[in-house]
Amino acid sequence: MTSKPVTGDGPEQRAARRESAVRAAVEQGLLGPDEPVAGLLDVTGIRAAAASLRMAFDEVVAPGTPVLHAFAVKAAALVPVLRLLADEGLGCEVASPGELALARAAGVPPERIVLDSPAKTAAELREALRSRIAVNADNPQELDRLDALVEPRDAAAAPAAAHGPVGLRVNPQVGGGSIDALSTATATSKFGVALQDPGARERVVRAFAERPWLTRLHAHVGSQGVPLELMAAGVRAAYELAEEINAAVGRPQIDTLDIGGGLPVNFGSDEFTPGYRDYAQLLLTTVPGLFDGRYGLVTEFGRSLLAKSGTVLARVEYAKSAGGRPIAVTHAGAQLATRTVFAPESWPLRIAAYDAAGRPKPTAPGGLVAQDIAGPCCFAGDLVARDRPLPQLGAGDLVGLLDTGAYYFSNHFAYNSLPRPGVYGFTLDGDEVRFATVRSPQTIEEILTESGAPHAESLAML
Repeated sequence: MTSKPVTGDGPEQRAARRESAVRAAVEQGLLGPDEPVAGLLDVTGIRAAAASLRMAFDEVVAPGTPVLHAFAVKAAALVPVLRLLADEGLGCEVASPGELALARAAGVPPERIVLDSPAKTAAELREALRSRIAVNADNPQELDRLDALVEPRDAAAAPAAAHGPVGLRVNPQVGGGSIDALSTATATSKFGVALQDPGARERVVRAFAERPWLTRLHAHVGSQGVPLELMAAGVRAAYELAEEINAAVGRPQIDTLDIGGGLPVNFGSDEFTPGYRDYAQLLLTTVPGLFDGRYGLVTEFGRSLLAKSGTVLARVEYAKSAGGRPIAVTHAGAQLATRTVFAPESWPLRIAAYDAAGRPKPTAPGGLVAQDIAGPCCFAGDLVARDRPLPQLGAGDLVGLLDTGAYYFSNHFAYNSLPRPGVYGFTLDGDEVRFATVRSPQTIEEILTESGAPHAESLAML
């Protein structure tokens, strides 16, 4: 099955917008000798991805079914991005006080925020309940903690309904994908209640029977490297458990299923595949009861909404060779592409070569040249591409790390105290590229502050 892209946002359009933005970024001074690395975000592509998600689920849910698509903030912890997605009808899935603050700063209302984390403090839970934010508990100990916060202590106390929805995360233990670190439904995953462990299912049913305020069930199988069929199997397991619980308590206590997110991304081309429609249609076949209107739905997609719309653009500072292999030394390495550098087999990136003016680098008569694309960090493994055939790069040229709209701008690795680059959103108006600042480049003064400079004398005074 192949999803149809949103009209006007096929791979050719995405590539053409990117090429225009790279040239314009150089022309408008967003990238150059003084700013040798920058992040670009395609606003049109982000809007199209959000529309594709909404349309895919609108096709399968019963009319009137409440559906919340909550963007996983960890994928792009940038307030303007969250605001853009909110304008497109999405909420936020947060996993820390910091991410909650970002969602609030973006103007996302409490009823469109979901708090997930395997290590919530009592203070975090108290604040979420007070703010009527939905909470997914991770384990029985967290349920015990919530008991003291949710249930009234006496008849005169505030009713339990004076908080947002509360759910429980379960691990259906359906197996893992090709990347162990991102497979969250393995037998020993740290997330949720391990549903197939001895006695666990019965304890979960009992936990719901004892807590009428527990009204949601949450399951998430994983993300990159996880096949759609495995994701659907996890959703089916959660649905079947919800049916069992509601039958056991004799009423539709569970009214919403949070099915997580994790749609894998194709990092090999500009194709948006698999698509949201692929997944929604698979769910319709695998778990038809999910969409009959008896359950509200929450999704938590992240990477897939942003990846194709991002480009890291970096200047080649030097071109050298070692052992007969050319090396382009750039300003984009492990501090941005952390996963790619440390796990290149799982996280390979496409690399685009540009000249100093931001135009696609032509291939010389001798053909492509296998070369390493190195970053600025002081360790030998700081390579974003190894032995990659590309047009021969020289000092002053540019490289583009493609499909980097998710995680590459929000999971900064502070090795060598390298500054976080500026991030800029762009749109095209005819032939004109318009930029808006998403995040200003980090200053040396900001690095000093977060590295303890205001407390420079504190240890010497002990």
